[in-house]
Amino acid sequence: MTSLATTRDVPVLVVSSAASAERRINPSWSISQLKGKLESVTGIPPSAQVLSLRLPDRQQATSISAEDEDSTKLELWFLPPYAEIHVETTDPTSSTVIPPSSAVPKYEMPVETYSSLPDTVLAYKKSHQIGRFDPHAPESKERKVAKMWREIDAAAIAVEKRCVLSPSTTRRGTVAYVGLVPEIPGIGPWVGIRLDEPAGKNDGSVAGQRYFECDPQYGVFVRPDRVEVGDWKELGLEEDDDDLDEI
Repeated sequence: MTSLATTRDVPVLVVSSAASAERRINPSWSISQLKGKLESVTGIPPSAQVLSLRLPDRQQATSISAEDEDSTKLELWFLPPYAEIHVETTDPTSSTVIPPSSAVPKYEMPVETYSSLPDTVLAYKKSHQIGRFDPHAPESKERKVAKMWREIDAAAIAVEKRCVLSPSTTRRGTVAYVGLVPEIPGIGPWVGIRLDEPAGKNDGSVAGQRYFECDPQYGVFVRPDRVEVGDWKELGLEEDDDDLDEI
């Protein structure tokens, strides 16, 4: 019987108390190999790691463990793109357990004091007329916005076109909105994407204002320079139809 496992790398989200990062893993790795690679991401030594897999459509986590972790492969678990691998530690005194930033006392310099200091970023911007201190700032903003719209036209970005979000080739979807989104800080147009996988940030709405329809975590808004339109098929659907005579 032919194995259905694939050796293609899979993008996942690694989550721990000290880090949250996107990484690519290979189903052919053993659990021990995965733990070794996760040490540099989480700071937790392999011997103290407790791994669990969480899928977007399931509430309950699945433990990633085995008696022989050196020979047990990850291909035994269903690993869809952007599944979450949670890494906990068996050592509660580990230095990787970082308290929330809100619990750390911080010194906040009064605005008046900071504004009066000579050797600061603010003072540099004032003296060199940068940003909001630039008398020509409104004209610069208009040129920047015009450039974004030219990028949209040049890249043929339009609603209902298939696309991929750079620099990745796995975050694919369909253009669902092109235009201004006042609820997002910044100037110029945004491109709303309805993703194929639940790897987004929203459901097509921002701060209660809806721009397109999609399920939660399937929507995302990005700048035009991150969108490449083309014949980007859904992952897993790029094979010839002849290969679909058996499932």
